[in-house]
Order: sequence, then C-alpha cells, then structure tokens
Amino acid sequence: MFDVIVRGGLVVDGSGQPGFQGDVAVKDGRIAAVGRVEGEARQVVDAAGRVVAPGFIDPHTHFDVQLLWDGAARPALEHGVTCVVPGNCSLSLAPLKAADRPRVVGMFQQIEEMPPEAFTTAFDWTWEDFAGYRAAIEKALSINVAPLVGHSVIRLWVMGPAAQERAATPDEIAAMQDLLRQCLDAGAVGLSTSFVDIDENGRPVPSRFAQFEELDALAAVLGEYGRMLQCVPEFYATDITIARIDQFAELSLKHNIPTTFSPLFDTSAVPDNAPRAIARVEEQFARGARVWPQMQTRPIDISFSLLRPSLFFARLPRWVRVLRLPLEARLAALRDPDTVAKLVADTGPDGGEAMMGRLILRGGDAAPAELAGKTLSEIAKARGQVPAQALIDLSLEHGLDVAFLSASQGHQSTDRIGPMLAHPLVHIGASDGGAHIASFSTYGDTGYLFSEFVRKGRHLSLEQAVAKITGETADIWGLKDRGRLQPGLAADIVVFDAETIDREAELPTFDMPGDGMRYVRAARGIDTVLVNGEVAYANGAYTEARAGVVCV
Repeated sequence: MFDVIVRGGLVVDGSGQPGFQGDVAVKDGRIAAVGRVEGEARQVVDAAGRVVAPGFIDPHTHFDVQLLWDGAARPALEHGVTCVVPGNCSLSLAPLKAADRPRVVGMFQQIEEMPPEAFTTAFDWTWEDFAGYRAAIEKALSINVAPLVGHSVIRLWVMGPAAQERAATPDEIAAMQDLLRQCLDAGAVGLSTSFVDIDENGRPVPSRFAQFEELDALAAVLGEYGRMLQCVPEFYATDITIARIDQFAELSLKHNIPTTFSPLFDTSAVPDNAPRAIARVEEQFARGARVWPQMQTRPIDISFSLLRPSLFFARLPRWVRVLRLPLEARLAALRDPDTVAKLVADTGPDGGEAMMGRLILRGGDAAPAELAGKTLSEIAKARGQVPAQALIDLSLEHGLDVAFLSASQGHQSTDRIGPMLAHPLVHIGASDGGAHIASFSTYGDTGYLFSEFVRKGRHLSLEQAVAKITGETADIWGLKDRGRLQPGLAADIVVFDAETIDREAELPTFDMPGDGMRYVRAARGIDTVLVNGEVAYANGAYTEARAGVVCV
C-alpha cells in the first residue's frame, strides 16, 4: 500500500517535457510511481483538473532567522515552494561567535530590513558553528532548506573587527578555507558573498574587503565539494556587473563550480543593463563556465512608513540616519525645521516630486481614510507643499503610522521581461523571502510567473515555467534528489490550478515576534503541497506535518 496517491492530474514532471494525465504515488517520503498507478493508498489527493508538479525551489531567500521560530517559512509553502535557500548576500547566522552577534544583527537589519525583535524574542541563540545552527532549525521544519554560508561571517570569525578593515593574510585565508570546509561538511550548499552591501553604520560588509586571492582560495574549497558560489554584484553599474561575470566565469572554469549572481534587474533607468549582462553570460557559457544570472518575475513594490528605516531611502544618507534614531529622537528630528529643510533638500530641487510624487498612500492604523489611494503628489498639491514636506508633516500628524507604497520601481514591461525569463541561461530567483518584511512583500514570484508570463503573456509554456523553478533549479544547485517527479526522488509535490494560480494583494500581517508587522502576499490557485511525502499545506491551511530537511 502506498502512503499517498495524487490522482488524475496533469503531471508536469519538471523535465520540460509535455505534461500527461496520470497519477503520482508516494511511499516512505519518496516518489514510488508516476503514470497510471494501480493500488490503494492511506491518503488520496484528487488532482482532477489540476497540475501536479515538483515542489518549487526558491534559490534566494533570507529565512535564516525566521526558520528558528517558523519552520514553515511562511508564506513560502502556500506559494508552492518546498525548498528555500537562505544565507545569501554574504550573511548567515553561522559560523558566528557570541561576541560578534550584535555586529551581524546590525548588518541583517540594514541590508535585509529585519526588525530587532526577530533576533531577540523568539529563540535561544545557543550555537556558534554551522552544525549548531543546522541542529537549531531542524527541530521543527515543515519545508526543506539548502543553506548557504556567508562570506562576511566566515571573515568575521577568523579576523574579528579587522574583517571590516583590511585584506586577509595568507594564514587567515587558510583558516577561512578550513572553516568553510567545516560548514560544507555540516550541510552548507555553498558560499555567498557581496560586493555592494553596507552595515548599519554605512561601512562595507566584511566580504567587500576580500581581495581576489581570498575569493579564489575559497572557490578552491567549493571545488573540492562541487558547491555553489553566489554573489551580489554592483548591479547598479552594467560595466562592473560584466566584469564580475568575467571574474566568476574564471573561478567557475578554474575550480569547476557553479556560480550565480543576483539580482539582475531590467530597469527603465538603464534599459541595456540586462541584455548586455545576458549577452556576456552567453559568451562565458560558450567557454564552458557556469555563471547563472537570477531574475525576479515581479516588480518591486516597496511599502514603508517613517516608523522604521526603509530601503526606499537607501540613497539618502541623512534620511537613513534620522529614521534609525530611537522613536522620540526621530520625532524630535522630524519636528526640527533645520533638519527637515535638509531632508527636503536631499530629495532634489523639486522637493521630491520625481522621487516621491508617485507614492500612493496605502493606509496605516492612524492614516486618514479619505486620502487612501491618492498619490503623494496629489496630497502635497492640496496642502500647498512639496511631496517630501507633505510626507513628513502628514506622518507627524498621525504618529508616523502612515504607510506609503512605491509601486513598480523602474521595472520594465512584462513583454520585455518575458523573453528574458524564458532564456535558457536565466535562473528565476531573487525572491528575498524573509527579508524586507516590513517594507514589501517578498513572495509571489511563482504565482506571478504563471499568471503573467505563462497564462497572459505566453512567453513560456506551462512545462517550461515548471522546469525553470524545479528541475533546472535543482540541477543548477546540485540538489540531486529534488526538482522532478521521478521514482526514487524525494516526494516534494505541488498541486495547483493553472487557470487561477497567481499572487493576491499584499496584506499587513501581525505574526512576527513581538507582534511585529510584515507584508505578506497570499497565494491563489495552490491546492496541496507535499514535503517529503507528507501534506504540509492543503485547502488554504498549514498542517502539523514537520517533514522538512536540510538538503544538499
């Protein structure tokens, strides 16, 4: 007898081949049979009129902290995602000495906009090494995890404060190599690094002080294991991004490793950025290198209020400094005429019209309902102010609890994005799940892929889209028993409606530690999700199954 049979669906197996009507049987957490399955099962999932696919894999997340208090990595499962890759952008929670925790927490707060409560109220920080972190998250996993280890924390472990001051010595590089081996032995799927990120004091993160010799030595260790090297390049400068592609191609060829960089933005501000980068990737793949660019399917919609720092102000240092002040000091600064004059001036000679005018007032507990849905430009004109001044004054009038939405920041049209996503060398990723949780919802990539680029735009077939986020992703990351509906592989399965799968509007959700708020996009069209053969999500609700594992 089988444990589960998923019956009568359109089986799209993750290989890219045409789907077919059939069943998928599960036994002992593995796929036992695919096709016309005879026999009985303890549980039958009716998939008539639905697609049966491998569980989706999300290769760029920051669920490192959330997994300690939410083993389901909400809302990942409800979007069909059965495996997440945390530890991107040079940051992970191990290996990390206790004395260095505040420094790394500050980096997470600056780079990924995570509230301090996520680190201080929901778990006991009992580990230092990577094996200890793995043991901590494995206690109650409902989802699979393929964790990266961060270059910045490896550097910090070996060099201490000097990690943010200078290049490493040969002995320090050797120590980093040994430490990386320990992490890979403990289950790390690879190493992440960053060339752009800064800490809460505006200083480059430790990985940015590494010279090429250090990166080369760490890539050599990855080559011993055949593991991934991930990086965040200087995505704002096309020429430098191309130079990073060339650099990573050399590391890939020299050490026979896969490499990936994210994000690759297609933006109206620099319309040739993505096409030029993809062209260079094609050249390097022709040489035998593996440098996978990661693209998001969705535009970035940033939600923010002046209650906390936001990515929206990342290029305005004075705003960042003010918004990082304790609440009373922040209120005092925003009421100070001299400070406000400087803040307004920083937004440009138009008082923020170009930068802020299109912001939409989305609400907030204390926001005036009659203004919800209006642009800041409209509100400012009615008040006889420039947008930056109106933003500050309106926020002050309502205890700063006024939320604004910056929609579709520079994202090109779906007709332009579609062919890029369909490109055989473009890797769909960079969801940032678990990060920026108080600024913008970081989920909806999978639903948006099917609704916008399969169903509406027809840029990819159903089978191509499924393969992009299952079999192809598993191959790129070396996850050998994931990504396909094939006998003997892990039974990660998602059942969804191809005609309705989408992402819902984002909603403020109060499920963070300390009743903190985050924005979450609910999913539409996902019926059932199995993780290692157990139903983890069905009929719009999470189950008690805890079948997730750390997988490499």
